[in-house]
Amino acid sequence: MKQYSEVSAAEAIALTVGGTMLLDVREQDEWDRGHSPAATLVPMSKLPEGLEDVPTDKRVLVICHAGSRSVRVSNALLDAGYEPVNVVGGMLAWTAAGGEIVADGTDAPRVD
Repeated sequence: MKQYSEVSAAEAIALTVGGTMLLDVREQDEWDRGHSPAATLVPMSKLPEGLEDVPTDKRVLVICHAGSRSVRVSNALLDAGYEPVNVVGGMLAWTAAGGEIVADGTDAPRVD
């Protein structure tokens, strides 16, 4: 049985600098409060129709708030022929590891 891979938030930060796609599966309001500038938003609630721009021929980092939604999405993507890599700990771990976040709007970016 195939299984998705996992990386730490620190590894994910380095991989996105190298150009690996970061797929944020949180909802719009979470994204608006704070997200990685390297990320692409496709909320879990919009899957699978939101995947038209997600490559099937290369690894895709999958991130959510704390890690449980990204596990479910990683399993679904694996079944659909993608190469998902779950970011352990989600955006909470991303910010703890020093990952950059930006916000849409005038409020300071945050992940809470």
